[in-house]
Amino acid sequence: MKISNKDLKNNKMKFEEKTEKKADKPKPTHNFIRQIIEDDLKTNKSEGRVHTRFPPEPNGYLHIGHAKAFCLSFGVAEDYHGLCNLRFDDTNPVKEEEEYVESIKADIKWMGFDWEDRLYYASDYFDKLYEFALKLIKDGKAYVCHLSPEEIREYRGTLTESGKNSPYRDRSIEENLELFEKMKNGDFKNGECVLRAKIDMSSSNMNMRDPIMYRIIHAKHHRTGSKWCIYPSYDFTHGQSDSIEKITYSLCDLGFEGHRPLYNWFIENLEIFPSHQIEFARLNLSYTVLSKRKLRELVEGNYVTGWDDPRMPTLCGLRRRGYSPESIRDFCDRIGVAKSESLVDMALLEYCIREDLNKKAPRVMAVLRPLKIIIDNYPEDQVEEMEAVNNPEDLSMGTRKVPFSRVLYIERDDFREDSPKNFYRLAPGHEVRLRYAYFIKCVKVVKNEQTGEVIELHCTYDPASRGGSSPDGRKVKATLHWVSAAHSINAEVRLYDRLFTVNNPLGKEDDFKNYLNPKSLEILTHCKLEPGLKNAKPRNRYQFERLGYFCVDPDSSDKMLVFNRTVTLRDTWARIQKALKKKQKSRMPEHIVRHTKQY
Repeated sequence: MKISNKDLKNNKMKFEEKTEKKADKPKPTHNFIRQIIEDDLKTNKSEGRVHTRFPPEPNGYLHIGHAKAFCLSFGVAEDYHGLCNLRFDDTNPVKEEEEYVESIKADIKWMGFDWEDRLYYASDYFDKLYEFALKLIKDGKAYVCHLSPEEIREYRGTLTESGKNSPYRDRSIEENLELFEKMKNGDFKNGECVLRAKIDMSSSNMNMRDPIMYRIIHAKHHRTGSKWCIYPSYDFTHGQSDSIEKITYSLCDLGFEGHRPLYNWFIENLEIFPSHQIEFARLNLSYTVLSKRKLRELVEGNYVTGWDDPRMPTLCGLRRRGYSPESIRDFCDRIGVAKSESLVDMALLEYCIREDLNKKAPRVMAVLRPLKIIIDNYPEDQVEEMEAVNNPEDLSMGTRKVPFSRVLYIERDDFREDSPKNFYRLAPGHEVRLRYAYFIKCVKVVKNEQTGEVIELHCTYDPASRGGSSPDGRKVKATLHWVSAAHSINAEVRLYDRLFTVNNPLGKEDDFKNYLNPKSLEILTHCKLEPGLKNAKPRNRYQFERLGYFCVDPDSSDKMLVFNRTVTLRDTWARIQKALKKKQKSRMPEHIVRHTKQY
């Protein structure tokens, strides 16, 4: 979609409409970018407009690092009643595919953002960018260079040594115009020559040493077909596209900080609308990698099952694992926006999904490693329906009926034949509570004669303890979940863990793949679930009581449900925070510690 003066006028009208609306949501976390915007609004810079954009390259799937970026760009526009464009930087036909375009659009929509009618492509501006290049050539500020890629790197110099001028730098304007026309017409082979900006080969900023503006690529483009065989570089495309769309704030990660002088140089020398580039720290997350190139290596090397493998930090992977858009947005808000790089603990992301699903996810009972128990004194043909709460955090979600019978399954880990001192779950002679049901006591253990493995338990129950309490007031110290054997449904459950064994795999000297976690996936194939889950649909999320949060995988079929573990119930982040507070208090004077304890 090409942008026109009419589009710009419509965008201005939409901005004015949004300005009239009052934001009905919590105040966003303040940061240095918001401070810049608020200072600009006070001086009515850009007529008080806030217009941002998110410019992904359609050469892969978005990951959570991209989510931080577009949450910022769309969020800032939303909070200041502005607009945010989605623009695909499709300047490399070799790596770009329509599949990636559609997946990126789907991910952003899933996260709850809407670019409305402002979907653009850098390729929309190829004609205009070509005109910009001609202007710089005519002004003596660009030239065609026939140095090879290796020679260009050599002539560029180093961080401590100035570069050398190309022998083609002083070609006449007429010769450069003629050569650039030949480049466009396909008269040269790939890599035979490039168009470079004429700036300063002695600049301390390497990006200002006559950067490449156009290179020759004889390849079919996913939108323009074979119309072009020269394609603009990102540096030449970025700022000019921002300017064409009248973007007021071009938010980029810190990797582009050194490119800002070049961004401004092009805008100033082309005398076009001056967008303002602002850089922020990219997201680095522990126990994973957020490099598209590294992630592609994992996919193509079959270290994972694909871009949507639930162990991947891609948005499609997180979605398949069971993460919600709200939890990811909460995470992006909590980590904030900074000017320096840092490593964010994966435990915070896990905390955010627990917080979200704790309020929303229905509770159900599922036994992942089943151990059969038979209640000897329970009537063989009797079936009762126990009333179970769907979500204690939201009683409006109501209750459900769960069948109870003589033969049940419990978790194998909930039984110990030789129980240690502090083991309060089921053991010979121990009494426990079955969730929503009765007290039971283990009276007999049946083992496999060959292996010695426990295969069955015989128990007795107290009929007077229905609902989980005893009239005589006796207490039990453990409550177990269970399912009725006759009514249970079979399921496959995939237990996912962190992808790497170390918190910063890219910080090691050797191959990052050496630190892949061999225990990042465990597949359980004989799990038993309560019957109410038989109609569960892909993407439905549940809390398996006492086990964690789980999501129905798209691999599910009518014959077999498949669940992915999103996250365990163990809250690592809460423990980290508790330990940190404890450490901070230990450093306080005693009178301050006493004061804080009062609250």
